[in-house]
Amino acid sequence: MSQEMSVANKEKLVSDLKVVVADAEEILRATAGTAGEKVAEMRERIGVRLRDAKERLQDAEAALVDKTKACARATDDFVHEQPWKAVGVAAALGLALGVLIGRR
Repeated sequence: MSQEMSVANKEKLVSDLKVVVADAEEILRATAGTAGEKVAEMRERIGVRLRDAKERLQDAEAALVDKTKACARATDDFVHEQPWKAVGVAAALGLALGVLIGRR
């Protein structure tokens, strides 16, 4: 269960970082006409950092997708190798959910 939560947290982090990068790019575009040497230096530094952040974000997203696919493959392998255990686990979860829903 904690692994599922960490995957969900990583997905949320990737999504949030994409929003931040998009906002920063919008700020850079909005200040494109602003004159001044200091502003130009700052824009250049921010541009470099944004490119680096986008690369790391793409790497993190790819790693997350790979990990999710590996988990799906492991689950599929388990179900094919031990179908009765998988049926038992599914039945137990269904019973537990049924009891919890029935209490409400």
